[in-house]
Amino acid sequence: MKTEKVLEAKVTTVNGTAETISGADGILRCLIEEGVDTVFGYPGGTIMPVYDKLLDYDDKIKHYLTRHEQGAAHAAQAYAMVTGKTGVCFATSGPGSTNLITGIANAFLDSVPMVFITAQVVSGLIGTDAFQETDILGISMPVTKWNAQVKKSEDIPETIAKAFYIASTGRPGPVLIDITKDAQIEKLDFRYRKCNYIRSYNPHIPLHTRAIESAAIMINHAEKPLILAGHGVLISKAQDELRQFAEKTGIPVALTLLGLSAFPTTHRLYAGLLGMHGNFGANMLTNEADLIIAVGMRFDDRVTGNIKKYAKNARIIHIEIDEAEINKNVIVDLEINNDAKEVLEQLIPLVEKRSYEKWIREFRIADKTEYDKVVREETKPQSGMLKMGEVVRLVSEMTNGEAIIVTDVGQNQMSVARYYKFSEPNSFVTSGGMGTMGFGLPATIGAKIGRPDKQVVGFVGDGGLQMTIQELGTILHYGIPVKIILLNNNFLGMVRQWQEMFYNKRYASTELVNPDFVAVAKAYGIQGKKVTVRNDLKGAIGELLASEGPYLLEIGIDNGANVLPMVEPGASVSDVTLTYKK
Repeated sequence: MKTEKVLEAKVTTVNGTAETISGADGILRCLIEEGVDTVFGYPGGTIMPVYDKLLDYDDKIKHYLTRHEQGAAHAAQAYAMVTGKTGVCFATSGPGSTNLITGIANAFLDSVPMVFITAQVVSGLIGTDAFQETDILGISMPVTKWNAQVKKSEDIPETIAKAFYIASTGRPGPVLIDITKDAQIEKLDFRYRKCNYIRSYNPHIPLHTRAIESAAIMINHAEKPLILAGHGVLISKAQDELRQFAEKTGIPVALTLLGLSAFPTTHRLYAGLLGMHGNFGANMLTNEADLIIAVGMRFDDRVTGNIKKYAKNARIIHIEIDEAEINKNVIVDLEINNDAKEVLEQLIPLVEKRSYEKWIREFRIADKTEYDKVVREETKPQSGMLKMGEVVRLVSEMTNGEAIIVTDVGQNQMSVARYYKFSEPNSFVTSGGMGTMGFGLPATIGAKIGRPDKQVVGFVGDGGLQMTIQELGTILHYGIPVKIILLNNNFLGMVRQWQEMFYNKRYASTELVNPDFVAVAKAYGIQGKKVTVRNDLKGAIGELLASEGPYLLEIGIDNGANVLPMVEPGASVSDVTLTYKK
């Protein structure tokens, strides 16, 4: 993307003249102009000028020192997801910036608006392999929406303005700005104007009204239509329009993993979760639908299964803001390359009020089959070791589906997605496209900082927790009252499940020897308890939720349990494994 001059700038003045400040000062002034009041990060040598100036702005910008840059990136992403704001993260050069890469890639694949500001060695040393010099632009280019390097202090305001505009418009995503240390020290006459136009970047596409009219005709003539809604619904704030559209047309709604909370899971038109461990009806009946209306989702492989066998009976309407995602994985019959909210607003008056009771009954029959074969034993077992599903069900009931739920990645993630009943939008925070183990703990921190008014519960596994366990130090430092539920099966559970099902039960490097997690939590000043007996479970969850400060509840889980149903690798979505004979 070419750099274009941002139009007329506002001048910050002192006694009627332009104010001359340092580049580091200018960085923080820019953030304040963009409405930023929360930053996550970790200091170091080359970004020290910025951290020095932070002390002068502690009444305007709250900085959270995490214990690792990856933790800062995940916390900032969760903060952005629950607040709708652009997340901001600082890191120094070299290992500081490279430690952000997993978090940047995570935000990129999940379309979360973020601005990463990294420091670089002084401009005269670039290219000399100086101490802690790394080509972070080259490294981050594949996983950022845009990146840029600033070598002169005078370029800081314009670059930061562009970064926020690019990160938050169109299909949002992470942007990285690399600023040399000398640019932070040099003086500039501070002028700032928010960016609202870049010649080579057109995030707002005029509505394709004819395509929308054609979509309405297709919808009005369908016999077995199905809405597939994804994260784009939440990004565009179209959850109300989605509900109105579904209720007027009577069309069932299935959600992707990141689409969870875009539509109430207790609604009569909720068809279930899509994906490898999604609901039986939502997956299987995709291949029975005669029309699919895909809204703000990208047909990734976890949703489609074997692409050659996917939705062969259906015509497909794809409503998607990113043109690159249309016809990429699935060839569609009608493309609408626009914002989901704008399209649904136009569609609602054009569609007819319909009822598809016979079609919806097929989903209810499938739900009953899944309940009898999977859900009953998972959520209401009468004996044996504790199961993830029953823990999630209890938390859902005891929070009335109103908490913000954060997960790590693996069996804990899939169990939460299946069994928590989400009632409010933007209440589910997880790592989707990247599937990053270690996401859960720092993301729980970021979500609570973003929404201190909400109960925030993080579900983690023993494997993922230990990838970022140092962030317990961040909880200690700031007294963040997060609630952490550790579902401990002493295995890398999802990998173990695949080894059992597809690798002849050859459990290579998946069994874990774990520490005393409750003792570790207490060492960080965090109250904790371990539960292994079913009769103690409800009381322990109640204690967790009622606690005023941070709390870690470790729950011993059946280490041989598998997450079912499952669309096995290479299988069609209609070939769902409901039971597995061990």
